[in-house]
Amino acid sequence: MKHKQLSGLICFLVLFAAGNSAGAEIGWVRGEVRLNVRTGPSTEYRIVGVLKTGDSVSVLSRGENWTEVETQQSDGLKRGWIPEGYLRAQPPPSVRLGQAEARVVELGTTLATVQKEAEQLRNAHADLASQDGAQQAQIKELTMENMELKAGARYPEWITGAAIFAAGMVLGAWIHRNSARRQPARIRL
Repeated sequence: MKHKQLSGLICFLVLFAAGNSAGAEIGWVRGEVRLNVRTGPSTEYRIVGVLKTGDSVSVLSRGENWTEVETQQSDGLKRGWIPEGYLRAQPPPSVRLGQAEARVVELGTTLATVQKEAEQLRNAHADLASQDGAQQAQIKELTMENMELKAGARYPEWITGAAIFAAGMVLGAWIHRNSARRQPARIRL
């Protein structure tokens, strides 16, 4: 029951703050009081609502001994006047405690989500690190294999070169041998 009231109060505060976007001064009812909200700045005016400790209001104007306020009541927004001196600039400790408790719950949820995501990231990192090691080993293996293939791919060139050289030597020897058998015709003078 207390949490529902606290949640309702927080929702009210958020809605109230959103509704007062014109930079209106916000005041909080202080002390252990119940204030009558009246239609005018005197006790002779009729009562349009009641404020209790911790309620927030928008201060619309300040008069002599009275403050014009706007507040969210169960039946909608109400404008009225309250006696001066019952408002303070910040919420009372009970409201701030409720806000802090709501923030703690919100932060706890966020923390749990972040921790879960961090664990997922750690697991993904470990998987990637193990894959990285395996990929590095595979790259090293492929590099060695590539070097062996490149070195092995040169042997046809070497064999071709050696064959051309050998053929040239055989052809040269054959030409030299055939040239040696024929006697060149000498011209005698």
